[in-house]
Amino acid sequence: MASTKFSDITADGLWHNNPGLVQLLGLCPLLGVSSTAVNALGLAIATLLVLVGSNLAVSLIRSAVTDAVRLPAFVMIIASLVTMTELLMQAFTFELYQILGIFIPLIVTNCAILGRADAYASKHPVLPAVTDGFMMGLGFGLVLVVLGMFRELVGYGTLFSSMDLLLGPMAADWRIVVFPNYKEVLFVILPPGAFVFMGLLIALKNWIDAQVKARALANAAQSTTAGTKRVRVTGTIN
Repeated sequence: MASTKFSDITADGLWHNNPGLVQLLGLCPLLGVSSTAVNALGLAIATLLVLVGSNLAVSLIRSAVTDAVRLPAFVMIIASLVTMTELLMQAFTFELYQILGIFIPLIVTNCAILGRADAYASKHPVLPAVTDGFMMGLGFGLVLVVLGMFRELVGYGTLFSSMDLLLGPMAADWRIVVFPNYKEVLFVILPPGAFVFMGLLIALKNWIDAQVKARALANAAQSTTAGTKRVRVTGTIN
């Protein structure tokens, strides 16, 4: 059974078992809408809300649901939460909702959400389950936003364009033109560019993990060497 320690849950969600970089779940929306930072942030928030809500609901009913109806019940919970999120986006961020399009209702089929409900929330109390949902959603969202920022920067030469679609008039002036008179790079804007940048992010994570592991092994070897004492033997051994 997975750990219920909040430090382990946080480390797994943000790094060691990140849904986007390690589990490679939810790649369809991750690659499909991450052309700009605002699109990525909008989908990240929606996914986070559904993930936290589904983990909460599944944990509450875990002892009342039999194995025969477990997965259908989980899917119904997730579908209900996605519908609520979709209605909220229609009410408050309608233009962004239109841009994200089919990827909002497709959150129902996101394997990261159903996977956490079945693998963790259905086996743990409410507080660890909610924490797991939040950290997994946050980890997924961070990957989504970083990918969106990189693609927007290389594809358009800007950052945080049209953030007012999500955050309202206060974010209308958040647009940063990093490269003036920049010619759009169509390859980066289209889905093939998302695959390339996603591969680079995964490679970067693997490289960091390898460096951390190598440093830990070197420190362990150094500690072992420093702790070994040379014993001098004198006299005659019969």
